[in-house]
Amino acid sequence: MRIVRWDPSDQETASACYEVLLAAHSADEPIEPPKSAGTFRFTLAKGFERDPSEVWVAFGADGDTRVVGFCRLGLPDLENRDRAWANPVVHPAARRQGAGRELLRHAASRAAANGRVILEGMALSDSAGDAFARRVGATLALTEVRRVQDLGTLPTDRVAELRATATRAAAGYRLVTWTGPVPDEYLDQVAEVYSAINDAPRGEGQDDEVWDAARLRDRESAVLRAGYMRGYWVAAVAEATGEMAAITEIVIDPEHPEWGFQQLTAVTRPHRGHRLGLLVKTAMLEWLAVAEPKLERIATGNAAANEHMIAVNDTLGYEVTEPGYHFYEIPVSEVQ
Repeated sequence: MRIVRWDPSDQETASACYEVLLAAHSADEPIEPPKSAGTFRFTLAKGFERDPSEVWVAFGADGDTRVVGFCRLGLPDLENRDRAWANPVVHPAARRQGAGRELLRHAASRAAANGRVILEGMALSDSAGDAFARRVGATLALTEVRRVQDLGTLPTDRVAELRATATRAAAGYRLVTWTGPVPDEYLDQVAEVYSAINDAPRGEGQDDEVWDAARLRDRESAVLRAGYMRGYWVAAVAEATGEMAAITEIVIDPEHPEWGFQQLTAVTRPHRGHRLGLLVKTAMLEWLAVAEPKLERIATGNAAANEHMIAVNDTLGYEVTEPGYHFYEIPVSEVQ
């Protein structure tokens, strides 16, 4: 087996990696559509937040030029700089033949070369990747439950009723909306709301994320800035102070307009208890009903301990959908 670092200018190999992704997705993911080709190529090279990375591609043995797998090694440079992120993806036809383990070993060696001591990854529960993570000795660090909202099952007046309830509880707040990346005028305020996620459930040993306007402008919404996905934002602002108190974001891949993907929803600690999470999410649903008429479902993931957001999603009719997500970690020194 030959493992070679991918050159982002090599679009032929990127296309071959995408074919591997599609085959793996078809075998493992029964619910959501795959990434579009454009989104895949962009995130392969730059990630969702333009994080430093290396991409390694596995070719078949004995001069075989077919791509059998690949692994993007994410190397965080702002927090968690003792960690690296790796998710080997292997074509189903090449599984259980050593490709995944070779990619993982290579990722571990490159992580060590970059000064990292922990390797992290994610797998769908009860999938081939989940079984692989357990076989190599990785530790389950966090479980996320997937929930899907089927918009076709929502009674026509349910969202309006919930928004009215939330509006009464949120007296003194107004809503602002935008599409695409965060506008310059909101960068500082959105950065403060992003910092609110630091008290959300996460794996042990994870650093707090430090957000400011420069980081938002340079790193967040990279896929939106590149034009591969559409993004919608709703934020609640305290009228008395002008302080942004809550935010929610949905992204949609134009190639799969029937699916929306929930990104961050956060309420800052001083403003909790006013139903702001419900307010921004119901306002989003009313907006998307007009802006995205083909939208049928919205998917989200919640840590099992995130009871407040789970309660909001349950109110909105989200239903637990298997498989969920397992986040793993393993010391680099223990990868064999």
